[in-house]
Amino acid sequence: MDFQLTEEHQMIQQAARDFALNECLPGVIERDEKMQFPREQVEKLADLGFLGMMVSPEYGGAGLDTASYVLAMEEISKVDASVSVCMSVNNSLVCFGLEAYGTEEQKRKYLVPLAQGRKDGTLYIGAFLLSEPEAGSDATSQRTTAEDMGDHYLLNGTKNWITNGGTASVYLVIAQTDPAKGHKGISVFIVEKSWPGVVVGGKENKLGIRASDTHSILFNDVKVPKENMIGEPGFGFRFAMKTLSGGRIGIASQALGIASGAYELSLRYSKERKAFGTEISNHQAIAFKLADMATRIEAARLLCLKAAFEKDQDKDYTESASMAKVFASETAMWTTVEAVQIHGGYGYVKEYHVERLMRDAKITQIYEGTSEVQRIVISRSILNK
Repeated sequence: MDFQLTEEHQMIQQAARDFALNECLPGVIERDEKMQFPREQVEKLADLGFLGMMVSPEYGGAGLDTASYVLAMEEISKVDASVSVCMSVNNSLVCFGLEAYGTEEQKRKYLVPLAQGRKDGTLYIGAFLLSEPEAGSDATSQRTTAEDMGDHYLLNGTKNWITNGGTASVYLVIAQTDPAKGHKGISVFIVEKSWPGVVVGGKENKLGIRASDTHSILFNDVKVPKENMIGEPGFGFRFAMKTLSGGRIGIASQALGIASGAYELSLRYSKERKAFGTEISNHQAIAFKLADMATRIEAARLLCLKAAFEKDQDKDYTESASMAKVFASETAMWTTVEAVQIHGGYGYVKEYHVERLMRDAKITQIYEGTSEVQRIVISRSILNK
């Protein structure tokens, strides 16, 4: 067992840290206030190779391990979780799903530009469409349908809360192809946003990660070629669950970064701010908060890296990914609330960043499987051993 990062890991970590401080920090408050998609920052992620980090170089990716991805996600999330969630969805859900289960033709056509983040010089990213108005945690209740019309499928329905929804060029869509079979009749399709019948709804006005591109997507008689189904009919639900396990490592890493960012700001502030004649870090009430922050963050980091290790070793990482996500997300929420408290009145002011991190933290307990769903996954796993 080796807790030391390799030289390559350290280089990736430093590159992500430099990117976050130099490219993401300037304008982050304004982007949050205006709900402005960070296009320039996401394009630079593509230039760094961070939109297809774990994809094989054969398909245009960087060919890095999951630990590298965790390290990069943490550093970027310290500064701007709206940027990191774009990176997470493209890496963990879209690229992973296509590389693991797509045909060679699908990989050449879609995965290569998605991993590179560009096509014909233009930003090219993906989105993962599972949630619906009545199918959030209960992913089996899909109302979106894809009817077999012989030479194509006819797609109809609505998807909600879709990250990258308005900016993505490609959607991975989970839809019901055989309602009589329930969740075993759910399939998955590659859908291009430019196709007739695809409608992008208005951008959601959110509590946190406000700059990320979150929309409802509507499908009105969209013709999907047969060759754009991933796997066999009925594979969609298993595809979603397998893909979400990897996605949970990404969101756990995002939550870890949000917590780390809040902690670092609090640590620095506590050494500068004075009260009762001394820096507030010298008061036990503050020092103990910082100690608890540091301990919980380190535990969350180890859980994230353990899940990454198991994924890279081709082990079943379902349980470890859920443990990492539930613990890291709850650590993020707790840490950011404490960070606002340490900053006092300044913590309530946007200029000091921690109130934004607190708002950003909440969604990590909800998307890609709520904390309650993670506990269902974990409890089933441990009880079945």
